[in-house]
Amino acid sequence: MKSLGILVIALFLSVSVFANETEPKTFLVLFKSKELKSLNTSLKEIQSQFSSAFKTRSYSGNSELALIIDIPKCEFDACFLGQFLISLDEGEDIRLQEIAFRVVDMTANKRSLDTYITAFEESQQKKKNDKRNPTPAP
Repeated sequence: MKSLGILVIALFLSVSVFANETEPKTFLVLFKSKELKSLNTSLKEIQSQFSSAFKTRSYSGNSELALIIDIPKCEFDACFLGQFLISLDEGEDIRLQEIAFRVVDMTANKRSLDTYITAFEESQQKKKNDKRNPTPAP
């Protein structure tokens, strides 16, 4: 009985070690200011609807309006985030994807960029090694 208890505890500890924890994700949501004005809403109002649940940052300037949403542990993608309902001034609800110019999963894009950079650096290193070690002519 004692060995069975130890076996069960060891099993639970080994399963918890191999558990795959979800990583935090960062989403970039771009808006067109003309479209927000036509809907009588603003970036700050949209940000306030997400800031109660997630860490958000907004940027506005000479280019498009941007909202960065950091979600600690999630299993969804940009399409799922686009399904979130945004409340407008008139009491109307509209999906984020309908008012956003673009919704981008920055975490997935960072992984892709890292893969491309690694492949590029490897090819550059290979070219450099080929130039240093020329094969002699027969």
